[in-house]
Amino acid sequence: MISLSQSPTDPQFVQDPYAFYETARQSAGGMFHWQEYDLPCALSYGAVWAILRDRRFGRQAPPDKVTPHPEHQADFWRIEDHSMLELEPPRHTRLRGLVLRAFTSRRIGALEPEITQIAHDLLDSINPDGFDVIADYATPIPVIIIARLLGVPENHADQLLNWSHAMVGMYQARRTHADEVAAATAAREFSTFITDVVKYRRQHPADDLITHLIGAEEDGKRLSPDELVTTCILLLNAGHEATVHTIGNGIAALLQSGNVAGALTPDQVDATVDEILRYDPPLHMFQRWAYEDVEIGRHTIAAGTKVACLLGAANRDPDRWSAPDTFDPFRPVQTHVSFGAGTHFCIGAPLARLEMRAALSVLFQRHPGLRLAQTPTYSNKYHFHGLKELRVKAAASSSI
Repeated sequence: MISLSQSPTDPQFVQDPYAFYETARQSAGGMFHWQEYDLPCALSYGAVWAILRDRRFGRQAPPDKVTPHPEHQADFWRIEDHSMLELEPPRHTRLRGLVLRAFTSRRIGALEPEITQIAHDLLDSINPDGFDVIADYATPIPVIIIARLLGVPENHADQLLNWSHAMVGMYQARRTHADEVAAATAAREFSTFITDVVKYRRQHPADDLITHLIGAEEDGKRLSPDELVTTCILLLNAGHEATVHTIGNGIAALLQSGNVAGALTPDQVDATVDEILRYDPPLHMFQRWAYEDVEIGRHTIAAGTKVACLLGAANRDPDRWSAPDTFDPFRPVQTHVSFGAGTHFCIGAPLARLEMRAALSVLFQRHPGLRLAQTPTYSNKYHFHGLKELRVKAAASSSI
């Protein structure tokens, strides 16, 4: 397997990781060894798809690969150790099934008018002469919606965001000891907050996700208190973090391509959302452990090896998509890997698609003449891939 070096914090890589992916693809084909991570990495759509769907790979480390976490990270891992993202069947199956029974398509679909109204309300309060799409628009929508869905007071949105940003900072390439301490502190405070909300909902049940999870726990005795708290934190974190990035990346792609006209009509918007997810996904790396020797293409992944799936690279595989580096909302839709695949396929994918569809449609209905005010810049947070800010300006006559 060819070994390549690329710092994930290099400024050029941060702004355009796809150039390195293509260099690696041309040098190594479907897989290479990434020196900075000391991991074999899957580049091709076929390899990534195969690994994510193969039950011989999983998130949990094999018993002989488990290592103790430093004490200053302890509070963070007390939460993460109960997270569906970190578990495998049968425990993962039990937790996921419980959440899916509360996270129904009916409940999600009924949110569309609410999401649309939030988008309009936000734009009513924004100065169209110049604003930051990320801070002023893309960030509030998903955090308000997931808070309402769960039954968490939305007036705590700013604090929820602070906790979430600190916790997901554990997964960025440039994390420091201070970031790890902040993540542990946030996890501890977030846990206390959710525990209090759960106590309140036990006494004052409502038609929200936390109430439904409490009911399932008490009736079926299937969800422990720790699992309940962790699941709520996971849904709050995952329910907005990636969606913010995707909305921002999508708006930037639309404005840079000039393909806004016709891309957001009712019969086209879903395909445009899909192309945004393929073209510039919010998460670029998922990691899995091999539980036995597995052949992936012409490579053998030995049991006990951790492997990385590069989602951003797989989504631009020229063997699957024609002109993959071109943003084309009108291309035929094909399955991508931005939401993962297999057992850990993103449980919030329907909600994320709904939020994107509403946010994009409302923004360009209100401001069809929207244009970039400066070149978009990405945050140095790999393996997350999202814009630091997206400064835009609406045409004087475009606001309604």
